[in-house]
Amino acid sequence: MIRFLLAITLFLLGALPASAQVPRENAIQPELVLRSHATPGSGTDLAILMHTSSGWHGYWLNPGDAGLPMEVEWTLPPGWKVEPLRYPVPHKLLVAGIVNYVFESDYAVLTRIVPPSSTTGSRISAKLRWLACTDKICVPEHGEVSIDVPTSGTTIPDARFDNWLRALPRPLGSQAHFALRPKTIDLAIPLPAGVAVNDAYFFPADDGPIDYAAPQFIRRTGDTLVVELGRRNGDPSVINGVLSIGGGRGLEIAAVPGAVPSGGGSARNALWWGLLGALAGGIILNLMPCVFPILGLKAMHLARAGGDERHARRDAIGYTLGAILGTGALGILLLAIRASGEAAGWAFQLQDPRSILILLLLAVAITLNLLRLYELPTIGGETNASGSIGTGALAAFVATPCAGPFMGAALGTALVLPTWGAVLVFAALGLGLALPFLAIAFLPALRTRLPRPGPWMAKLQRILAVPMALTAAACLWLLWRQGGSVALWIGLGAMALLALLLFFVGRGQRGGKSFGWLALVGGAAIAFAAAMWVPTTSYKTAPSDPAWSYAAVETAQKSGKPVFVYFTADWCLTCKANEAAAIDREATRAAFEKAGVVTLVGDWTDGDPVITRFLETRGRAGVPLYLWYEPGKAEPEELPQLLTPSMLSSRAGQLR
Repeated sequence: MIRFLLAITLFLLGALPASAQVPRENAIQPELVLRSHATPGSGTDLAILMHTSSGWHGYWLNPGDAGLPMEVEWTLPPGWKVEPLRYPVPHKLLVAGIVNYVFESDYAVLTRIVPPSSTTGSRISAKLRWLACTDKICVPEHGEVSIDVPTSGTTIPDARFDNWLRALPRPLGSQAHFALRPKTIDLAIPLPAGVAVNDAYFFPADDGPIDYAAPQFIRRTGDTLVVELGRRNGDPSVINGVLSIGGGRGLEIAAVPGAVPSGGGSARNALWWGLLGALAGGIILNLMPCVFPILGLKAMHLARAGGDERHARRDAIGYTLGAILGTGALGILLLAIRASGEAAGWAFQLQDPRSILILLLLAVAITLNLLRLYELPTIGGETNASGSIGTGALAAFVATPCAGPFMGAALGTALVLPTWGAVLVFAALGLGLALPFLAIAFLPALRTRLPRPGPWMAKLQRILAVPMALTAAACLWLLWRQGGSVALWIGLGAMALLALLLFFVGRGQRGGKSFGWLALVGGAAIAFAAAMWVPTTSYKTAPSDPAWSYAAVETAQKSGKPVFVYFTADWCLTCKANEAAAIDREATRAAFEKAGVVTLVGDWTDGDPVITRFLETRGRAGVPLYLWYEPGKAEPEELPQLLTPSMLSSRAGQLR
């Protein structure tokens, strides 16, 4: 209906007398571009290059809820042919609740011009009509373009066509199927699990059967990607369109009726399970050594405040907002990196020694605060909105080295959901992180059980300093692993300078002066200067176990031996705890040796893209991941994220 009204309006505008129309320059300027001379009988590529002014956009072949596609009327010499237009992968644009499929910058619509077998060069032209829009107005535009087409000679090919051709969607190569449901159309697209998919979205080429405004839910079942589309009108016999898979890449889809895999639950359920898993994972993060001291400090802060309800709830809401913003921002940054074509997963920032250095200095600052060397108002001092939000964001950042149960699967689910669904999952992680503090603040039964202020608080702070100091030590070790001895000495020097700065800040605070600004500015300066000098080249040593690869697993399986694969990273505290407590134990190694178990390690410390893509095929966004391949079985058993020595030894014992 919207498109019909728009077409009538534009027709009436076009019917106005020329004198009633104000001359204007087109917001989108067309140009014809040849790739090279057109060989008789085979031809050459031809581009309609649409130069788009800033703030304006043009439309795809199916413009969505509103807009109009481009119309082209060719004028060709006798015997010449022009193939159908081929559009690049579009973008989804939402304006006032209306879904549009558009191009918001210069774009090239490609075709192929084919002269007859016996001809000489000639001139071709085309009359074009298109719609140019901003988020406020739409203007019908038209123009005429022409170009001389040589049919012989030595023409240097236009290099721009390389990028324009890459922007076109690729043929799928396998038959896609769809199934009609009462309210949805389920689309099954054969796509190997090893193909990276970032923020997938299906652009229907035909208007009618699919509701553009309905959310699209995506799930993976083995080597099939299932897209759940909202249904609108009619019973289509074929579904045509383009599946965008991120990074400007797309696949041409022509689906026919057929079976759609139902394994793995509905796509909507995938979103709900992702949200619940992230929520549970966030709650468990509070028990990790890098986060628990912050939660302990906030609880102690409430005890110091005497259980005042209004004070507690204001502080909790600010802390929750900061945690949600922190995990949400990290998630959005991760999605942006993946959309650029890079392979990345959760805790991606810890694959850079500079991020490790910043985390190290934060851990040192929090440790010294717990030891009462100075007061940090953001965590333990007087409550204010910005301080509470900052504490929540800080907790989200320092939690990234930790990966507990539920997190891996939940964040892996997020990476195949639409952007809005993925952001919701990352936000749910922050909400889970803040839930214990919210419970203390909003449940009087919990808040009133907090002990009264007393000498115990100073002792507890010193106790909480231990796990945070261990976190700082782990960061220092990781800095050495990633940047070598140079990075280690820079980290030690930065720690010493920061400790000296905070000592003087604390002495001033005890004298009745506030030096919060000095701590912030000085600490930031130390961190920036040190980060500038830290080498980014990895010096990490190789793990003791042989490296994982597809070929290594295949070779071990062909030999009839059981295979244990563990994916780890130096910055993953859960991974290192499992290795110390279960994998590297003498009893486990002896049981493995006796049973002939082949152990392989996938080291993800530097964000190896091959490992990243393998993790994606297992529905994971990060480590740890533990797989057990029994002889004669192609598919591995996925072990829990928290291992015990008996869990591994018993599996080895069952093989004898």
